[in-house]
Amino acid sequence: MFFKNIRLYRFTKRFDIKAEELEEKLAAKPFETCKSFDFSRYGWVSPLGNGGEMLTHVLGGYIMLCGQKEEKILPASVIREEVEVRVADLEVRQGRKVYRKEKLQLKDDVTAALLPQAFSRLIRTFAYLAPKDGLLVINTTSAKKAEEFLTCLRDSIDSLPVEIPTANHAPSDVMTRWVKQRKASDHFIINQDCEFYNPVENSNIVRCKGQDMRGEEISAHLDAGKQIKKLGVIWNSSLSCILEDDLTIKRLRFDGIEQEKDRGGDAEPESQRFDQDFAIMTLELSRFFTSLFAAFGGIGSDRRT
Repeated sequence: MFFKNIRLYRFTKRFDIKAEELEEKLAAKPFETCKSFDFSRYGWVSPLGNGGEMLTHVLGGYIMLCGQKEEKILPASVIREEVEVRVADLEVRQGRKVYRKEKLQLKDDVTAALLPQAFSRLIRTFAYLAPKDGLLVINTTSAKKAEEFLTCLRDSIDSLPVEIPTANHAPSDVMTRWVKQRKASDHFIINQDCEFYNPVENSNIVRCKGQDMRGEEISAHLDAGKQIKKLGVIWNSSLSCILEDDLTIKRLRFDGIEQEKDRGGDAEPESQRFDQDFAIMTLELSRFFTSLFAAFGGIGSDRRT
């Protein structure tokens, strides 16, 4: 499976937990379904799905993990409506007004009553550890989902010294220069999507999709002092994505590779296809990250020891 989005984290210390030890630590926090009064549960499942036996999948020095969350679906509007019904009933039966403190208690009672009946959904978040690159790569753009994954991993292994990488050269400045010069660097090519923002007024945002990046409209935004916040790029003719100024990566596609696999059919076993995807993806992304960091002047100071 190929990641579609990436939220990237950098180890501030060398990650030296061996795969066997990591497997043991994750096994202490496996995924368990919600009990009647749980809003949510989070734990580890096999990256290979129901057919997998291990919570880690190691290939070429990279370690794939999968966190799974079950959460109850209990809309606030449903709780509010039931509370309103109970408040109205109390006021009629007892001939008095129900005030805020009692309404809050009623809300708790309603939530407790409805929670065991609520539907639930499962959400899986894949990520892989790249110890030799000093990176943790999470397949999401959601800060909340990433933090849930990090929290579970931190609880499992006791310590997780990671941070969001900071570029030495502001990505927004670099991407704006690329568009102004109509030429990127480090094997990148400018694609047709971008998002501008006004540094003076952050709420002033302009989104361009399928746009000729050499056109007059783009030049007008640049002349007005707008900066690039998100930019569509193609890297090395093999990978395309949307780069954001915080190094989040969206709409990631392994151009040519995925199409070739689609034409190949489904004759191979699922586990073999998983390994092939994993090997191709990690190899391409390792090279991609090298170019990405170089384009933005490097990523902070290397404090890994």
